[in-house]
Amino acid sequence: MSSTPFRVTPLDTGHDRTLFSSGSGPLDSYFQKQVTQDIRRRVTACFVALTCEQRIAGYYTLASASLLLSDLPASIGKKLPRYPTVPTVRMGRLAVDQNYKGQGLGGALLADALDRAIRSEIAAFALMVDAKDEAAAAFYRHHGFIVLPSSPLALFLPLATARTSPST
Repeated sequence: MSSTPFRVTPLDTGHDRTLFSSGSGPLDSYFQKQVTQDIRRRVTACFVALTCEQRIAGYYTLASASLLLSDLPASIGKKLPRYPTVPTVRMGRLAVDQNYKGQGLGGALLADALDRAIRSEIAAFALMVDAKDEAAAAFYRHHGFIVLPSSPLALFLPLATARTSPST
């Protein structure tokens, strides 16, 4: 992890998003132009990692979602109630500013997201993600996420697994 201390907090209007640059046009554009509208509409929550100078070093978004029971691997789905869907938390976006890449911040933000999902008083079976590419999918697999059989870029981690995992 970095020697730079980061504090993760909900995004608010006082945070300057204009300097944030992850190197991904769609992630940067969403963060700079759209995220506050989605927060106001209550379709996402956004959390930012701040440096001690209050610069945004990274961010992620969370929203409620569901996953079709039939989309889960059979070995996992057979252990769940026979409802058509299971409740999940979706991490829609995760990005780290280019100035802070390679310091473990992506993993720290993922751990923070898992912790928030686990601590929530609203039930959810898993944290799910839609990786933007194979490199992102490899990042999530490295952290224990399971690929959905129907889509190699859609992954999930059962929150019960995250609760007991020492790496998250």
